[in-house]
Amino acid sequence: MKRALIVTDVQNDFCEGGSLPVAGGARVAADIGAVLHHWSSGEPDAPAYDHVVATKDHHIDPGGHWSREPDFKESWPIHCRVGTDGEAFHPNLDPQPFDAIFLKGEHEPAYSGFQGRATGEVLLADWLRAHEVTAVDVCGIATDYCVRATALDAVAAGFSTRVLLDLCAGVAPETSEAAIAELLTAGVTVV
Repeated sequence: MKRALIVTDVQNDFCEGGSLPVAGGARVAADIGAVLHHWSSGEPDAPAYDHVVATKDHHIDPGGHWSREPDFKESWPIHCRVGTDGEAFHPNLDPQPFDAIFLKGEHEPAYSGFQGRATGEVLLADWLRAHEVTAVDVCGIATDYCVRATALDAVAAGFSTRVLLDLCAGVAPETSEAAIAELLTAGVTVV
């Protein structure tokens, strides 16, 4: 069984100081960065990942997903616009030893990393299968939106799926709790 870590949307706009900040985003970026550093060092007690991939919101014009008067449910302030610093990975997420980066949401809303494509237009599920991955751990921002959607799509696609809650930041406690309950019901393990 091969396992991959999926680092979800740890971008400047989703951390403190960004256009759509999640409290604790910078801390999560640093904590994931520490895990990645430990993993890439190859030490015997490092996390046992065969691959590490990342997802990014990568918006050009996602239609009604952006709004000047967002409802914060279906529409949001402008965020992760291609070519801006807000789209970049947060600097605390260092190193960035990603085997592939999956970009999502250029011209439509996209919450799940499984909607993203890497170079050559390869979808995340296809990339994981091509690399014989059968199990995934999901972490990042935000627990109640993109982490939730990515984990739900992972388990629906047949991957054994865990969410690493200590390496996630949520938008709000209520919606994060509801997301965790939904993940558990769907067969995702929440660690």
